[in-house]
Amino acid sequence: MRISELARETGVPLATVKFYLREGLVPAGRATSATQAEYDATHVRRLRLVRALVEIGGLPLAAVRDVLVAVDAGPDLSMTAIGTAHAALPPCPPPGTGTERALAVVESFGWSGAGQTNALGRLQAALEAMDAVGLAPDPDRLRTYADAALTVAAADVSDVPAGPVADVVEYIVVGTVLYEPLLLALRRIAQQHLFVTRRPEG
Repeated sequence: MRISELARETGVPLATVKFYLREGLVPAGRATSATQAEYDATHVRRLRLVRALVEIGGLPLAAVRDVLVAVDAGPDLSMTAIGTAHAALPPCPPPGTGTERALAVVESFGWSGAGQTNALGRLQAALEAMDAVGLAPDPDRLRTYADAALTVAAADVSDVPAGPVADVVEYIVVGTVLYEPLLLALRRIAQQHLFVTRRPEG
C-alpha cells in the first residue's frame, strides 16, 4: 500500500505518519522509486502501536523509542528487556528515590522478581507521599491493594501470547499502557457506586 493508504488504514494523519517515519519510530517502506515506497501489514501494526503509546499511554517520544527497542529485542529478549519497557512508562519516581521500604513491603507479600525496577521507586514515592499527608496505609490496607493487584496481574499474565518474543513484550507493554487507565477509571466509578449505595438517604 502507498503511504496515503497506510494513513487511511490506521486513522493516523498523513503528516503524523511522515513524522513517525522521519523519526524512525516506524520503519521505512520498500522503495519502489526515488520518491515512493510500499508499506504492508507490519507497518500498519507498528503505526497502531506507536499511536497507542503516544495518544493513549501519553508517552513522550523518547519513552516510545525505549519501548520500541524492547519490543524489537527479538531473541535477545529477557526480563531486563521487559523491565526496560516498563521503566519507559510514566510516571517516573522522583530522582534519588530509595527502594528499601518498598522492597520490604513487596517481600512481605512473598513476591519475587522486583529487583531494582522503577516500579519499586514509584511504590516508595507513593508510600512517602502518603506518610507526608497522614494517610499511611496500615498492613491490612496494603494487603488489600496487593491482593487486588495480584488478581489483575494474574489476568494479564494468563493471556500473554505464545509466539515471537517481540509479541510478548508488545503485549505486556501495550497492555500495561492501555489497561491502567481502565483500572483507574473502574476504581473511581466503584468508589462512586459505594458512596451512593452505602450512604444513608439524605
